[in-house]
Amino acid sequence: MEQLAQNNNKSWFDTHKNEYLAAKDDYEALVTEVLAGMATLDPAFKDVDPKKSIMRIYRDVRFSKDKSPYKTNLGAGFGMGGGKNTGAGYYLHIEPGKSFAGGGLWQPEGPALKAIRQEIDYNFEEFGKIVNDKKFKKMFAQIDGDKLVKAPQGYSDDNPAIEYLRLKSFTVGAPLPDADLTKKGAAKKIVDAFATMKPFVDFLNKGVV
Repeated sequence: MEQLAQNNNKSWFDTHKNEYLAAKDDYEALVTEVLAGMATLDPAFKDVDPKKSIMRIYRDVRFSKDKSPYKTNLGAGFGMGGGKNTGAGYYLHIEPGKSFAGGGLWQPEGPALKAIRQEIDYNFEEFGKIVNDKKFKKMFAQIDGDKLVKAPQGYSDDNPAIEYLRLKSFTVGAPLPDADLTKKGAAKKIVDAFATMKPFVDFLNKGVV
């Protein structure tokens, strides 16, 4: 993928497509192993087709100033119940020097965002226990996402949960060093990250599903 980042054009890709397909096969094997581990967390993952979880290499450039045709990473998404959906889920990103196991919900639509904020406000004690769990805090430095400058409509600045209510996305990520991805236990480490974030993902889905 490093070479693709430096030669992001159709001509180069067509010439080196076999190399990409080989990398994709390796990635599919990793995703298959991860899904097997995920099935121990949620039986719904047992029958998920890894091929359908893996995202396309082709970028959607219709509304982007960057017209590079290909992504420079391999990605796979795992939604609630094992499939892809509009709720919170899990994401595996493989890119030299930038790999991570992530999860949550990125830029939800207005109604979903409103529902999540309400869930956090109503059940902040439960949410607080999740995000302040010792292992969770050690693995995920923070909940990522752009924030509103002011409190969202309907909430005051002195709300105990205001730090989270101002978020417009709710995602976390655990870095995956390149060296770890070449070791035998790579899938286990990824599944452990997903297991740690599962209560967080489940909480978000209570608000949007």
